[in-house]
Amino acid sequence: MNKIAVVILNWNGAKLLPQFLPSVIEFSQNATLYVADNASTDESVEILKRDFPMVKIIQNTSNFGFAKGYNEALSFVDEPYFALVNSDVEVTPNWLQPVEELFDKEPNVAIIQPKILNYKNKTHFEYAGAAGGFIDKYGFPFCRGRIFETLEEDKGQFDDEIEIFWATGACLFIRKKVFQELKGFDVDFFAHQEEIDLCWRSFNLGYQTKYTSKSIIYHVGGATLDVSNPIKTYLNFRNSLYMLVKNLPFKKLLPIIFLRMVLDGIAAFKFLFQGKLFHFIAVGNAHFSFYGNLIKCYRKRNKIQKPNYFKTKSIVYLYFIKSKNYFTLIF
Repeated sequence: MNKIAVVILNWNGAKLLPQFLPSVIEFSQNATLYVADNASTDESVEILKRDFPMVKIIQNTSNFGFAKGYNEALSFVDEPYFALVNSDVEVTPNWLQPVEELFDKEPNVAIIQPKILNYKNKTHFEYAGAAGGFIDKYGFPFCRGRIFETLEEDKGQFDDEIEIFWATGACLFIRKKVFQELKGFDVDFFAHQEEIDLCWRSFNLGYQTKYTSKSIIYHVGGATLDVSNPIKTYLNFRNSLYMLVKNLPFKKLLPIIFLRMVLDGIAAFKFLFQGKLFHFIAVGNAHFSFYGNLIKCYRKRNKIQKPNYFKTKSIVYLYFIKSKNYFTLIF
């Protein structure tokens, strides 16, 4: 049996599958390929059956989003290593071998991320994940190669293999046994930041997440939900608060949540002043949803919350006040 299962979550990706699936098929000879379809209403399943018979199809009964969509689909997958790949990803030769070797060599490594470059500008890192993710003390995520909206050119500065804090869901490798131990993604997230929550929970249990530059992929990004969509704003703001309540050390919980909510308010009024009324409303709705689910989130906390989760105290301060817009200028 192959060790790696490449599982692509698809929803109405009839245009994406013919464009990106061929590279996955070509360069994944020693893996089992699956497409998990989230009840698409387009011709996705018909295209898969007709043009890609070598790919196994898992058909979810509804559009469960990223989190539950993967949880449902992966229950049917037997391989010991999962490669969770977005439908808008182009892979390269030898993208799987370094990951399999790292899993085999280091049993405490639970999650791995490859180098992620921009499909539309292949000399630069891509927004979602870049060269590995971290968070600051207040839970703001950033990456080597991408801080907020600033993307670095790939000049080999991150050609290494290091421990990171989180790996992006655009292309995330995880051991099946760890995924099961963590009970998968938190389905209440639906989509966005559930992978950071997963990695944080893995970290609290003592596992490592690593990045390897020996594996390279190209990601389009925003193919399912564009950054200009207020739904994306709502999910990001709400899920960030969910994640903090679940994973922060108890002593830091109240002060950091309070400060994050103040900063969210500032961000909301920034949207309003920019004429983005629906994004302003989305932040408010995110907070109301958070209030309604606060107790439920709190009950999901692990017994252990490790204190050394953050890379820096405030990436917001460094980026917006100190104008440190490149990872290599900060660390």
